[in-house]
Amino acid sequence: MPKIDYKKGDMNTIIKLSQDGDIKALEELIRRIQKKVFGMFSYLTESRQDIADLTQEALLKTARCIKTLKEPNCFNTWLNHIITNTFYDYGKKHTHDKDIDFDEDKLLELKDKLGCEPGEKCLFSEMDKIIKTALLSLPQNLRIVIVLREYEGLSYEDISKLTNATIGTVKSRISRARGKLQEQLKEFI
Repeated sequence: MPKIDYKKGDMNTIIKLSQDGDIKALEELIRRIQKKVFGMFSYLTESRQDIADLTQEALLKTARCIKTLKEPNCFNTWLNHIITNTFYDYGKKHTHDKDIDFDEDKLLELKDKLGCEPGEKCLFSEMDKIIKTALLSLPQNLRIVIVLREYEGLSYEDISKLTNATIGTVKSRISRARGKLQEQLKEFI
């Protein structure tokens, strides 16, 4: 049997090998998706520790359940489902995070902390913090749909399936989330 270069293997091959119990392929799969999973949770919750815990939990669920994935081409949708369910479970356990009190001064403080050298990287980093703060101020049901739509690029239908909500409800929540974000970020846009 030829030696497999896991780092150069295409995603579908890595997924199939992982499903067949190849530990090295599973390690490579987890390595490839961990930044995406961490990034998603960073837009959904504020605590760095919670982000790390949620990421670890989602990656463990992925590793444990990879054999249940019926179609490797649907891996991203399947992974988004794991991320969404992990976040919902977290929300049930941490009811204090469902509605974060929004402090408008917090945005101004972030804006005033631009004490770095001019440059796009610094500006984008600070804008990212401001946007994350605004996202975290949204109720959980609005936050998850806007992140899935705007950051993951999922269709209304996919979001509907992931959140167990009707397409009309998803559209309504996305609209409300956009309106709230627009109001909070109006001085920056």
